[in-house]
Amino acid sequence: MEKIWTELYEKAKAVQNPRELSERIYAGGVAAAIESTSGKIYTGVCIDTSSTLGICAERNAMFNMITNGENEIRRVLAIMPDGKTGAPCGACREFMAQLMQGKYESVEIMLDYENEKIVTLAELTPHWWLE
Repeated sequence: MEKIWTELYEKAKAVQNPRELSERIYAGGVAAAIESTSGKIYTGVCIDTSSTLGICAERNAMFNMITNGENEIRRVLAIMPDGKTGAPCGACREFMAQLMQGKYESVEIMLDYENEKIVTLAELTPHWWLE
């Protein structure tokens, strides 16, 4: 496995800090790290609310990347509450596909860190908008 995946895992793990922010908001159960095409790494955590106002860790990391002036993704890794990695949800996949329109096939996603299972966004989201 490429060294970058270990770095992404460690960066995501470093910000994963599950905690209750209020009786209606919980943060940090899931953490994500995104590598941009420039090679910089951006992190984010999920923020769960008692309504639909929350945000996934992956999109939070992408918003961090965009806030810092970048907009192209190379790799994505998300750590679930149980410490294992997993696939982004449909909303995160859709956001990535829209952000990387015409290039989303090249985005790599770590599905299973322990077993070194890596897929592309195109494999998870085939025939996006019939491209």
